[in-house]
Order: sequence, then structure tokens, then C-alpha cells
Amino acid sequence: MIDVDTVKSDFPILQTTMNEEPLVYLDNAATTQKPQVVLEAINQYYMQENANIYRGIYQIAEKTTEKFETVRKQVSTFVNSASEREIIFTKGTTQALNWIAQGYFLDKIHPGDEIVLSYLEHHSNLIPWQQLAQKTGATLKFIPLNEDGDLDLMAAKEIINSQTALVAITHVSNVLGVVTPIAELSRLAHENNALIVVDGAQSVPHHQLDVRKLDIDFLAFSGHKMLAPTGIGVLYGKMEYLKEMRPIEFGGEMISKVGLTEATFKPIPWCFEAGTQHIAGVIGLGAALTYLTNIGMDNIETYEQELTSYALEKLSSISGIEIYGEKAKHKSSIISFNLTGIHAHDAATVLDLQGIALRAGHHCAQPLMKYLQIQASLRVSFYFYNTKQDVDRLVTALLKTKEYFENGII
Repeated sequence: MIDVDTVKSDFPILQTTMNEEPLVYLDNAATTQKPQVVLEAINQYYMQENANIYRGIYQIAEKTTEKFETVRKQVSTFVNSASEREIIFTKGTTQALNWIAQGYFLDKIHPGDEIVLSYLEHHSNLIPWQQLAQKTGATLKFIPLNEDGDLDLMAAKEIINSQTALVAITHVSNVLGVVTPIAELSRLAHENNALIVVDGAQSVPHHQLDVRKLDIDFLAFSGHKMLAPTGIGVLYGKMEYLKEMRPIEFGGEMISKVGLTEATFKPIPWCFEAGTQHIAGVIGLGAALTYLTNIGMDNIETYEQELTSYALEKLSSISGIEIYGEKAKHKSSIISFNLTGIHAHDAATVLDLQGIALRAGHHCAQPLMKYLQIQASLRVSFYFYNTKQDVDRLVTALLKTKEYFENGII
């Protein structure tokens, strides 16, 4: 069980106001807030341990290097990789996916090969594969959704075939909150001698993800969506494939020996981590992982499912609301909707005046917007520090927003 009141007190920003109203933060799919322990870990690094990693043999440099590598082990444990050497630090999900596309698949994809995606993809898990297809002559194929909004697994079984070279798929849609069947897609990919790349930006922070149980070949996720600082992320890859992946960035610290005309590189994963890393970000990620582990990912998922069900029930009672993917059987803690006759941006502006922070727009998923036949939507996305009172505040604010646009009263 989660003591939400105690948890909420751990986040300084959640005690503040926005437009002179108590802040209700419901944009966790964009970025999450940071607990005091994460802020303190970052502050301690800069105030007491600020040194570069690997380079120095003095005490604080060695201590910081040890902390940095300890977090790599933490991440490995968190996603259950076979080795911490399968964990590579990146700027975030976007960079990780680009590295996978250009560092591994650029040499593996050929004309006539097919790259399978879905209509759910964030631009970060679409554009790298568009670019790869243009360079290699491969074809993009897209798995549709069924009437309920879930990924159409029957269609997937037809689309993933002997021509498929890779399946690149989001684990949780950042728009609909739909959870895709990664285990089944992984099996389909491997049965057809293809690999699977998973965008875990919206799943790793909310669900207990096991890369070995799901048989994922590559995984990308971001720290800032799971309590850690911005600018830090993770690329996981099975060692057998990382051995065939080329570094995309070159420079200091990823090298073993350098001559005037050639160089050799360090072993995996350090050969991929050129230059000074985001050390404070990694330390902050470690503190975030400790915090999440202490709460328990199963507890987080159970609580968020309960909160999301409560929110769907309350939102459905509002007249003139359209909720997208409401009937999906497998949902995470994201809900997108519109109010009839009110543009999402206009509604979000009025909600902002009432202290409600949520997202309005295409959510970096323009093809999905077109698929849904809308231009934009409002989106609420919960984390374990949100409460039923937050949902009630949202519903009250939405009713006031409707009143404002209908009668000019708020």
C-alpha cells in the first residue's frame, strides 16, 4: 500500500501554487516531479563530490566514479538485464533510439526489408526509423488499433512476417495509455528472425519491466519520467547485439589507445559513452531508483490502476466529453480527451488559471492524431503521488471551464 499523503510531502513543488491556486500536477507523461531525496543527492554531488569520472586518482574522483558505476548496476537490477554491461547511459529515450537505429540497424537493414511500427508511436520512435528506411530502402509497416483502442494483435500476426527485420514499438502509448503486448510481439518478431526494440519511456516508470522475461532485444527509457533529472536516459541491449553496434559519438574516455591516424575503443558499455557524462543526472537517477524500489513498483502499478479507474468514472460523467481509447482492455495511467466545442489549447488555458497542469496538443504523436481524426487533445497523466482529490479538482475545473465557454462565467 502507498501512503499518498506521506509520499506527496516528499515533493517540494507539490506544496506550491500555480496562478494562486494549489498546484494539481497532471502532466507526468511529459516529466515527473522530483522528491527531496533526489534533489539532495544531486546537491550533495555538486557541493561535496564534484569531480569527473574515470580520470582522477584522487579520493572524490574515485568515489564519484564508484557511485556512477553503482547506478549502472542499479539500472541493471531494475530492468533485470543479464549484466550491468548491457546498460548504456544516454541523454534520454530519443538519443537511445537514434543510437540503436544508426549504430546497429543501419548496417543490418537492406532494400526489401520491413520495419514494423504501430499507429501509437511517439515521434521519437517513428522519425529514427523513417530516416533509416529512407537511407536503406526498407519499408515501414504499421500495426493498427482495434475498435477498443488496443493494439490489434491479429493484424500484427499478419504484418510481422518473413520480410520483417525489426519491430519497434512503444510499450505504453503516451496519448492513449494503451499497454501493448510486448511478450507476444517479441515472440512474433523472433519467430520471424526479427529483433524487437521497445520504447519504454512510459512503461518503465510505472510497471515492473523485466527485459529477460519479455525477451526484449533493445530498450530505451528516460530518467526524467521516473523522478530523475532531465538529460539522463538508458539504452539497454542484449550483449550479443551490443557487440555488433557501432559507437555514434567519438572522443574522450571511450577510447583505449589513440594514434595520429587510428584509435581503439574501450569495452562495452564505455565505448558508447564518449566525453564527460551527465554525472549528476546518473547520481539523481540512482536516488530515484532507490526511492521507487522502496515504494515498490507493484504497489505503484496497483495504486495507479485504481486512480485511473476512478478518474475514468468521474470524467465519463461530464457531458460533452470524448475520451479516446476509453474501452481499451490494457491501459496505463494516461487519459486523453476533448470537450465538445472547446479546443484543447483553450481548455488548458482556463484549467491553468485554476491550478490544473495538464498537457494539450498533439503530444508528439501527429500520425496518431490523424488516425483518431482529431487535431489535438487534453491529456492527464498520473503518477503515484497524485490523489483522488486531484481528480476531483480536475473534474470541478473542467465543469467550470465548460461553464466559462458556454456562459462566460468561471
